[in-house]
Amino acid sequence: MKVIRIKGEEDVDSVKKTARDVLLKGGLVVYPTDTVYGLGCDPLNVEAVRRVFLVKKRSFNKPLPVLIDSVETAKRIAYFTPLAQRLAKEFWPGPLTLILKNKAEIPSIVTAGTGKIGIRIPNHRVALALIGACNGMLIGTSANISGRQPPLSAMDAIRQLGSGIDLVVDCGRAPIGIPSTCIDLTVSPPRLIRGGAIPLSLIRKIVVNLYHE
Repeated sequence: MKVIRIKGEEDVDSVKKTARDVLLKGGLVVYPTDTVYGLGCDPLNVEAVRRVFLVKKRSFNKPLPVLIDSVETAKRIAYFTPLAQRLAKEFWPGPLTLILKNKAEIPSIVTAGTGKIGIRIPNHRVALALIGACNGMLIGTSANISGRQPPLSAMDAIRQLGSGIDLVVDCGRAPIGIPSTCIDLTVSPPRLIRGGAIPLSLIRKIVVNLYHE
């Protein structure tokens, strides 16, 4: 396991190069986001995704979220609805995960065969650098053993996941410290899957306004 500590902007460029090598070879990376620390790999690499499930001791019937770098990437891997467009414009980059119907590019192991995918753009320069290093997409599950507390620091993640990871990017404490709010837009009306950093009242206001336009 290699640990890289981010101290300045020059470190971000360096870690991006290192992370690209690790990710494109099927490695697992612990990295900071705006919410909590994440465990990432290339979502198109089935064996790497399988490793994520095993390291987290997560059931294979639970889908994994994907962090992306742009709305254009979102439209490449998911059916992006008008409501998704409106919510993304309001809250991305930021702590809102949208669940949408996925396109065929995403392996079924990521979606657990549900036909749905959770996506978001994080508001964190290091996370975005790593996503860019992995062709605009990165598995974005929290870097914890399934069922345990999401880690707020790199050391929290290391203590939980141990030697199962290949690279750790340490950028200090996660700024928000609360997981993203998660909304399922594949049903009508949309359904709250997980409360989080964005209050449901703010999301509901946008949903109601859109339906009444």
